[in-house]
Amino acid sequence: MTLSGIALKGKKTKDLVKRLGPENIAIIDHVDIDRISADSLVAARVKAVINASTSISGRYPNVGPTIVVQADIPLIDDVGEAVFANIQDGDEIQLDDDGTISCDGKTIARGTVLDAPQVAQLITAAELTMEGEMEQFVQNTVAYLNRQSVSLIYDLWVPDIQTPIRGRQALVVVRGYEYQRDLQALRPYIREVKPVMIGVDGGADAIIEAGFVPEIIIGDMDSVSDAALLSGAELICHAYEDGTCPSLTRLESLGLSAVTWPLSSTSEDLALLLAWEKKAELIVALGTHSNLIEYLDKGRSGMASSFLVRLKIGTKLVDAKGVSKLYRAAPSYWQVIIVALTAALVVITIFALSAPLRDSFNLLWLNIRANLGL
Repeated sequence: MTLSGIALKGKKTKDLVKRLGPENIAIIDHVDIDRISADSLVAARVKAVINASTSISGRYPNVGPTIVVQADIPLIDDVGEAVFANIQDGDEIQLDDDGTISCDGKTIARGTVLDAPQVAQLITAAELTMEGEMEQFVQNTVAYLNRQSVSLIYDLWVPDIQTPIRGRQALVVVRGYEYQRDLQALRPYIREVKPVMIGVDGGADAIIEAGFVPEIIIGDMDSVSDAALLSGAELICHAYEDGTCPSLTRLESLGLSAVTWPLSSTSEDLALLLAWEKKAELIVALGTHSNLIEYLDKGRSGMASSFLVRLKIGTKLVDAKGVSKLYRAAPSYWQVIIVALTAALVVITIFALSAPLRDSFNLLWLNIRANLGL
């Protein structure tokens, strides 16, 4: 069976998904498709995904390909770089069951069509390599700790900001795993507590999509929309250690200004540090990365900076999943009034319809008057 669709290609999956629609066949170059990218491809409802690289290299058990094939989206794997050179955006292309990719009747490339059993087999094989991957991950983390000074813990420079944080709770939103579900669960908390909403790159869009407004956006600004940047939030650009910040050019083109923060760390770490250094009462982290698979999905070979940051702010840090399970919104005043009025109406109705109850009440009232001498 031949499948046809309009080709759209991109070397960065997170940028490509913003342009994709149900009529498209996505052409990507993504070694080890991660969960977030897979969720975005599925959300775009693309007809198929063509990967120039290997969707599961075997380095670790990435679940992205599983998500794609479980959504009944054909995944053609490891077709090679030629697909980028020989197919242009907007070309109508055809995919055959054997993984052959054609355009205008000409064969462009061939790959392997990954189905659910094949993906499961590759994932199982990758799980056997995790011990070695874990050892390498730990070594990279230790090497970073040996090189890096303790500036993340002591004498940390933090940019001046206008947004008041001291004494308030802060909600740091990263567009990570299950961020939409967690944001939905925290809606009562956000409405009642009104925490400082800090979006880390695309996390700002997540805040807006949930119906709220970010007060601060922090990151390298590569995965946040123009609309979010123009929302009025205070902007902090994550710069390289030498102070260079490529994203400033984009902000200037939008007529925006930002402070820069050069630090060898992740953007989500910077957001957590900002909340801590500015004396937030409590820091709630939503969608942040917390385990080996998540860090490998993010392309991180170690987690030294995150380890140091969490070591520093641990007394105030709470994971959003814990808040959504522990927090229960207090009823509003109007809810209490409505319940009270409803209960009163029920009592009055029963009293009005019950003659014996009225007689008992009148007798009780007469006794009270007699005892009080009224």
